[in-house]
Amino acid sequence: MPNRSRSQPTSRKRTAKPRQPQRDENQTAYDLVQQLIQRTEGTGGKNPLAVALGRLGGLKGGRARAAKLSKAERRDSALKAARARWAKHTDRDA
Repeated sequence: MPNRSRSQPTSRKRTAKPRQPQRDENQTAYDLVQQLIQRTEGTGGKNPLAVALGRLGGLKGGRARAAKLSKAERRDSALKAARARWAKHTDRDA
């Protein structure tokens, strides 16, 4: 066994680094959404996630409603819409 000089320490003390607390998936997802919102703040003030969700509902809304109505109810709704459209035209002509 080699002789060690006494000037060198035999073991070095390591300073413990402060450990960061573990983040769960929900916290990470929340931070990602917040970053996305901050990046898109200058796009007219609309939240792109809300716009996407509204579009999904809007694409199927009219057809789903019409499927639930009876033939007479659909006819009444169409007449009411046509009268409203024609009322706009007569207001401009007068």
